[in-house]
Amino acid sequence: MKVILMQEVKGKGGEGDVVDVARGFAVNFLLPRRMAVAATRGNLKQLEARMENIRKRDEGRIADATGLKSSLDEKAVTIEAKVGEEGRLFGSVTKAMIEAAILDQLGVEIDRKKIDIRVPIKEAGEHAVTVQVYREVKAVVTVKVVSEDGVVVVAEPVVEAAEEVVAEVAADAESTEEVAEVVEETAEEAAE
Repeated sequence: MKVILMQEVKGKGGEGDVVDVARGFAVNFLLPRRMAVAATRGNLKQLEARMENIRKRDEGRIADATGLKSSLDEKAVTIEAKVGEEGRLFGSVTKAMIEAAILDQLGVEIDRKKIDIRVPIKEAGEHAVTVQVYREVKAVVTVKVVSEDGVVVVAEPVVEAAEEVVAEVAADAESTEEVAEVVEETAEEAAE
């Protein structure tokens, strides 16, 4: 079914675009919410008359989006979270947390629906996040995740630490019995 979009619809187009969509999508979603109208002859004639106004509004929105992009692009925000011994978070960083950090630290208000996190942020460190400002205008913001005390704690994995201990003990030990005793003691200390 051909419809004329009255506002931007993600994945379909912007205001004034004539698009072909599934009939159910048009009848059940777009038309009742007044996001689109049927592409009849009368509506198409009205669209032609309105196209100049739509172009001017779109140019203004693109100019605003470019200004917003410059205030966001390549900037960094810091988010404090509970971090475990190996730099893993207890939970993950959400879009709402990023939205609040951008507002507090950069003074820019954005909609969290426009934040694109490709991979869930579950580790401390720096992560690149894309913010879709308007249509093709996108900004990249660096999100620095630190522990609540402000220090990133990244410990060696337990397996690597245990292998290093065994290697040191084996070099110093005179017999394999001593190695087994030291490894057993180390394992008990780690368990406590």
